[in-house]
Amino acid sequence: MTEKGSGPAARAVLQQCLRARLQVKPAEEHSEAQFVQIDRGMVIYVCFFKGATDDILPKMASTLLNLRLCESDSGKMVSMLELPGSVLIVPQATLGGRAKGRAMQYHDNIRKEDGLQLYAAFVSLCEKELTAAASAEVTVKHGTYGNRQVLKLDTNGPYTHLMDF
Repeated sequence: MTEKGSGPAARAVLQQCLRARLQVKPAEEHSEAQFVQIDRGMVIYVCFFKGATDDILPKMASTLLNLRLCESDSGKMVSMLELPGSVLIVPQATLGGRAKGRAMQYHDNIRKEDGLQLYAAFVSLCEKELTAAASAEVTVKHGTYGNRQVLKLDTNGPYTHLMDF
């Protein structure tokens, strides 16, 4: 976590989806582009700020996966741990941007190497929590940290939530 009063250690945006497809590797001369895809579930965009440590990760994973933000077949609001669905976790450094004049600056973002480590640990923690939830039939897919990625998203909203940790 960061020091008190210094702002959030991490930011997440949750987007309910009917399906999402994320390009994780662009096409090259001898290979096609690679994608990960989920059907019904939630896309979680994640950004870490300077000072963030892995101490924040259990709270983030628990909060994001336990919030009742998904609509079940009956219309009842349930969590990702209760909904048969999937999660797509996307690293999104632009969530840490601040406007300065007509440009965006990202001075508060964590160093790339540290962010990669936190992102990998967060993905792993989410996989463990969702696997442990016996009532849920979910899969976890994720993007690649530090690369430009192309996302195609079909929503049943927009139904988007911003959370700081």
